[in-house]
Amino acid sequence: MSIASRLHLNQIHRSEMLNYSSGVECNAILKERQLKVRGNLLGLGDLVRNAERRSKRLHFNVVGPRRGQRMVVAASPPTEDAVVMTEPLTKEDLVQYLASGCKPKEQWRIGTEHEKFGFEVATLRPIKYEQIADLLNGLAERFDWDKIMEGDYVIGLKQGKQSISLEPGGQFELSGAPLETLHQTCAEVNSHLYQVKAVAEEMGIGFLGIGFQPKWGRKDIPIMPKGRYEIMRNYMPKVGSLGLDMMLRTCTVQVNLDFSSELDMLRKCRAGLALQPIATAVFANSPFTEGKPNGYLSMRSHVWTDTDNNRTGMLPFVFDDSFGFEKYVEYALGVPMYFVYRNKKYIDCTGMSFRDFMEGKLPSIPGELPTLNDWENHLTTIFPEVRLKRYLEMRGADGGPWRRLCALPAFWVGLLYDEVSLQNVLDMTSDWTEQERQMLRRKVPVTGLKTPFRDGLLRHVAEEVLKLAKDGLERRGYKEAGFLKEVTEVVSTGVTPAEKLLELYHGKWGCSVDPVFEELLY
Repeated sequence: MSIASRLHLNQIHRSEMLNYSSGVECNAILKERQLKVRGNLLGLGDLVRNAERRSKRLHFNVVGPRRGQRMVVAASPPTEDAVVMTEPLTKEDLVQYLASGCKPKEQWRIGTEHEKFGFEVATLRPIKYEQIADLLNGLAERFDWDKIMEGDYVIGLKQGKQSISLEPGGQFELSGAPLETLHQTCAEVNSHLYQVKAVAEEMGIGFLGIGFQPKWGRKDIPIMPKGRYEIMRNYMPKVGSLGLDMMLRTCTVQVNLDFSSELDMLRKCRAGLALQPIATAVFANSPFTEGKPNGYLSMRSHVWTDTDNNRTGMLPFVFDDSFGFEKYVEYALGVPMYFVYRNKKYIDCTGMSFRDFMEGKLPSIPGELPTLNDWENHLTTIFPEVRLKRYLEMRGADGGPWRRLCALPAFWVGLLYDEVSLQNVLDMTSDWTEQERQMLRRKVPVTGLKTPFRDGLLRHVAEEVLKLAKDGLERRGYKEAGFLKEVTEVVSTGVTPAEKLLELYHGKWGCSVDPVFEELLY
C-alpha cells in the first residue's frame, strides 16, 4: 500500500497546539524519542537505519547486489525491527504513532491505489502465479523496477515511491507515489498502464477494470504465494460468509490523503465516512457474479458487509465528541490480530489480542513484546470504509477503467483538501443520524444513486457534493476540475456505471458477460 506522504523523522516539526478537548499535539515524535521505542538497543547505527526505514516506509532489506539499476529486496510487509523490546509499548506510543502523520498543508500529497484483474485474452481465464511472475520479471527488466521477494517468489516491484503488489487472487495493484497534483496522479496512472500493457500484450494477457470478478468462481482463482494470505484464507470463513470473495474477487480504487492536525483528521474522517456511500454509488461497477447479474450495482461494496464485522464498517464512534487519535487506537486494539512477522515468516495469531501482545502474553510468541512495526502491520489488517493510519484512506469505490481511476482522487481532493468545501460537507451532513448513515451503507450497493434519502434521492445529494468537489478543485488553482468529467454524467443522469453494464448485458451483449472483458479492458 502506498502512503499519502513520507517524511524523514528529523523533518517532522512541532505543530501548533489546537484548542480541542482531546487534542494530541502533533509533533508526536521528538528527536531521539521520535519512535518512543524503549529498551536495549543493538547499537545506535541499527536504530538510525531502522528509523529511516520506517519513516520512509521502505520495509525491506537489500539481499543482493544491484544488477545495473535494479535490485532485489526482501518481503513486504516489514522485516523485524533492529531493536530488542524490553518494556511494553504504551497506548501513548500508539497514539503518537498516528499523530506523527500530521503535516502542514504545503506538504499534503495525493496517493492513489488501484487494482485490476489479469486474464488470458484468448480464454478469458484467470492468469496463474507463474504468468504473473513472468509479467513482474518483464516489467523489472524493461522498465527498471526493483523486485520484491518472499522466499523464492517475486511478489511485487518497487520504483522510487511507487510499488506494484499482488492481492490474494492475483489482482495487480499499483500503489502510487505521494504526488502534489491530480495531473501528476493521472500521468502516473497512464504510465503504469502503458508499461503493464507493453509487457502483458506480448504474453496474451489483458487487464480488466471492474469492482467484482464478473465470470470466475472462487475455485477458479489461484492463491498468490504470500504467507499472510494463507493465514487470512483460513481465518475468513470463521468470521463472515464473503471474506474469501473479498480476497479473491474484488478490485478497488482508493486515495490516501494527509491531515494537518488531530482536528483536521477528525473533520476529514467524518466527512469521508458520511459521503463514502455517495462515492460507492457514483463509482458502482460490479453488477455480475459468475456470468450473471448478482442483484447489486456494487457487489464489491456488499461483500465488505459480511467479511468480518470486527474490522469493517462505518465507524460510528468517529462521530462521538470524544473521537481523536486515542479513540481510534482503542478501536484498533479491540480488533483481533491476523499475524506477527518474525524471522521472515508469518506467525498465525488470528483472533488474538494486540493488548495481550503488549503485555508479552501473545500465545503464539509468549514473552515477546511488539514493536511499532507490529502495530503498523496490525493497522493494515483493519478495513473500515475510511481507514486511519498516518494518513486517511478513502476505501468505498469500485475499480474501473482508467479515466475513473483519475476521477476518484479528484472527487476526494476537491472535498477534503479545500477548507470551504470541507466545511460545507460537514455542515451538510451534521444532522445525518447514525441510522441514516448505516442505511445508506446497506442500500447503496443495491440501488446506487436511486437510493431514497429523506425527501428525495441520493442522486440529489450527490449533485450538491459533486459541485462542492468541483469548486474545491477550482480553488486549488491547478486546473484539475476536468478530472471529474467522467463522473459528472453519472451524477447528472443518476445512471451508475453498473447500470450501463446491465443495459449492455440485457441488450447488445445477449445476456453474456464475456464482452465486459473488452468493454473494460485497460
